[in-house]
Amino acid sequence: MLVVTHEMAFARDVSNHVMFLHQGRVEEQGDPAKLFTNPESERLQQFISSIY
Repeated sequence: MLVVTHEMAFARDVSNHVMFLHQGRVEEQGDPAKLFTNPESERLQQFISSIY
């Protein structure tokens, strides 16, 4: 099942795979635990730090 959300806590808690998109393109994807604790892309790092 595919779920699109802007609720990052929900995505982190219920998914087994997360895709972070920017301007319609996949910026980064993978395991939610890894993406939310150790994002590789600078854009995702900035985004995560702005909401947590």
